[in-house]
Amino acid sequence: MKIVFAEPLGVSITELEKTKAYFENKGHSFVYYSDRNDDHKEIAKRTNDADILTISNIPVGKEVISKCPNLKLINVAFTGYEHIDIEYCKKQGISACNAAGYSTPAVAELSLSMAINLYRKILDMDKNTRIPADRKGFLGQELFGKTVGIVGTGAIGLATAKLFHAFGCKIIAYSHTVKFIDWIEYVNIENLLQNADIVSLHIPSNAETSNFINQEKLKLMKKSAILINTARGAIIDSLALSNALKNNEIAGAAIDVYEKEPPLQKDHPLLNAPNTLLLPHIAYATQESMLRRLEIVKSNIDSFLSGDLNNRIV
Repeated sequence: MKIVFAEPLGVSITELEKTKAYFENKGHSFVYYSDRNDDHKEIAKRTNDADILTISNIPVGKEVISKCPNLKLINVAFTGYEHIDIEYCKKQGISACNAAGYSTPAVAELSLSMAINLYRKILDMDKNTRIPADRKGFLGQELFGKTVGIVGTGAIGLATAKLFHAFGCKIIAYSHTVKFIDWIEYVNIENLLQNADIVSLHIPSNAETSNFINQEKLKLMKKSAILINTARGAIIDSLALSNALKNNEIAGAAIDVYEKEPPLQKDHPLLNAPNTLLLPHIAYATQESMLRRLEIVKSNIDSFLSGDLNNRIV
């Protein structure tokens, strides 16, 4: 089998060389690329003779897959796989899997830290200190005693809930799947939005969740509430959120994901919205998570080569 890593996956050349040796010792051909390139023509060129393709969140559509006649497996080194043409894979008999779970601690930690940043205005206070100036009368807020609404209690949502609970927060949740944990109270989405001081989103992007947080739902939230999104950009109506912030309908928002990957267009509605913390999709991006991801990717390939497939999508 020819195994191709079309990008470096955020790990060092040393780790990639170890991976190369690992699969070559098993009798397979292994090629990796040390740079990331999102152009579909370049991706097709890199992978046209691959049996197994490993790629993260670079779009892989029919225009790429159709140029890879030997392709048997797309190994998605990412949790989400909306950027892969899964239906075309099915038609072509190509298997696909993902790397679910690699970034769970990283995303949960960022969700918590974004809430703290909004409550304590850490970036603003850093700027004040550098002017130099004092706190200018600012008083922050504590997590302790707040009600946190977790929307989606999959692995990441549950990990996030645990962190907030450890800080002394009351946890309420809305999810299709209920986890029977004594410190989590499950409620409907309307109840959650009406009662939460902090709303943290952890649901996938699909037809059902597109613009899940819209103008109607934002109006249910407390004026003192903040919204955290480290899940998927498409689950929020960005224009509606921007308007809610400008009209003081909610107190703040911390956003790490958008309809398209950053850099954002200059006219993106959130760029001029007040009381926001905007990050360029970094929740998953830690040294530790990249190494965990590499191990999952290797395990996926091993399972496929042995006649099975871990983390199967198709």
